[in-house]
Amino acid sequence: MGQSRKKLEAELSEAFIKFQRELIGRGPQEAKTYIVEDMILLRFKGVLTVEEKHLVNHDIGKGLVKKMRQVLREMYSKDFEGIVEKFTGCKVLSSHSDISTKTGERIEVFVMDKNIAKLFDSPKD
Repeated sequence: MGQSRKKLEAELSEAFIKFQRELIGRGPQEAKTYIVEDMILLRFKGVLTVEEKHLVNHDIGKGLVKKMRQVLREMYSKDFEGIVEKFTGCKVLSSHSDISTKTGERIEVFVMDKNIAKLFDSPKD
């Protein structure tokens, strides 16, 4: 892997923002990617649409927003995993996602088939 960890983290953040803009018409206000051993963690801030912000103020609405986002994520899980595999050159073993209706944050966790962090620890970088 001939690039730095910071560069890969930034590229993944940008790719996910772009994909989400195409998918639901807007991306998160902020995205940050972290490589931790064999995991890639993405943290998105400001992900709720205007409609969702209204809905989460109501008990039934909170559940609807979470369920809708969960269904969308399941529908596009292969796309999400494909983005990670394309940029890392490694295989995704599993992925997990959750959204907080309280803070408007979403997290994505990808468990990879190798310790990606170690690929950057070599003195060659």
